[in-house]
Parts: sequence; C-alpha cells; structure tokens
Amino acid sequence: MTDYKLLTEQIKALAADEPAYIPVLANASALLYDSMENLNWAGFYLMDNGSLLLGPFQGKVACIRIAMGKGVCGTAASEDKTLVVPNVHEFPGHIACDCASNSEIVVPIHSNGKIVGVLDIDSPKFDRFSEEDKLGLEEFVRALEEATRF
Repeated sequence: MTDYKLLTEQIKALAADEPAYIPVLANASALLYDSMENLNWAGFYLMDNGSLLLGPFQGKVACIRIAMGKGVCGTAASEDKTLVVPNVHEFPGHIACDCASNSEIVVPIHSNGKIVGVLDIDSPKFDRFSEEDKLGLEEFVRALEEATRF
C-alpha cells in the first residue's frame, strides 16, 4: 500500500529550496516510481504549443508528443479530469507507447488556472489503480501545483 501522505510531504520538502519545475518533476517521477508497486512508467507530459510534450519520467522510452484529446493523457488534459483506466486496450484511441502497459492513471496539473501538464503512471498489471490511488495522486499533484514554479 502506498503512503501518499508521506509522498506528498516528501515532494514538498524536495521543492522547498528550488521550485523550478524540471528538477521538481524529475524528483517527483523518481519518488513515485520507487515508492509504488507494479509500475513500468511514471512521469509527466507538459503543455507545449497546444499539445503535450514528454517531460521528466522514470521507466521505458515514451512517446514524445501527444495531441490534445488523443490517448489517455490527451483526453485527461482536454477534459481536465483524472482518468483511471483499468485496461488501456479497451480505451478508445489508446496510444501504445509501451505495449507492456495494461492500466494507467493520468492526473491534470494546473498553474494560474490553466493546465500545464499531466502526471501519467502506467502499470503492466490490469486494474492496478484504485480509488485510493486516484485520491492520493490528486493530493500529490495539488502539492506539486503549490510548490512548483511552472
């Protein structure tokens, strides 16, 4: 079981001395990847010229750019809501950056009222992400939003 309260406190502490988004997101992806079980990818896509551009991550190689409304990340960003997908192979328009991924969770990130990116986490396990994961990761992202200068 993941201790999201601890992870949230850790990311706040890591961002306290330097709130620049690249190092904070790099540490955040490492923190999540090392702390959560059954993951094959944990990282960020950042808004860039109307689409999502690959940001700091841990895991296997990833798609570099994702259009808004495409795949789980682009859909979560365009709808501005967290998406929990138990089986990515059943998600309309899923983008298979890594064919080993079977489930996914994506949480939008905001700054000054606008979406600046998404947290994306993939698992080789089907139905890996629970309601507890959703709530914990949303709280983690809120801490990132408050502690990070985008």
